[in-house]
Amino acid sequence: MQRIQSFTVDHDYIEKDIYVSRIDGDITTYDLRTRKPNAGDYMDNLTMHSLEHMFATYVRNSDMGGDVIYFGPMGCRTGFYLLVRDRTPDEVLGVVKDTLEKVISHDGEMFGASQKECGNFRELSLDAAKSEARKYLDALNSKEHNFKYPKNL
Repeated sequence: MQRIQSFTVDHDYIEKDIYVSRIDGDITTYDLRTRKPNAGDYMDNLTMHSLEHMFATYVRNSDMGGDVIYFGPMGCRTGFYLLVRDRTPDEVLGVVKDTLEKVISHDGEMFGASQKECGNFRELSLDAAKSEARKYLDALNSKEHNFKYPKNL
């Protein structure tokens, strides 16, 4: 059986960053890695769920919103996948940073935080979303980006 593409990346070398995970026609999957894999520091469900609500709402309402196919957490709890149509990596990085800024400065209610809107509405925290967004934005702002994984198997 063929290995899926994400298993061909050597996770020992991945750091907090943004990577192009794969390209399928006009859709690019971005790996928004908020934590170093296998380092014992994983997002708890509250944080992951909360940032997903806030980021997904803001990114789908951005200038790039019509080209967003999907945004959601990785099962390993070390980041998120963002699938986008017809945008350059630099454009996506700019929108990701802008979206994180909007999450951090959000003043108001958590998006989708009612029983009618969410299947686990009691497990949300705006403070957790803001904290995670701040850490990831700091990591993105601290380096140059080539969008490539450091080493593949």
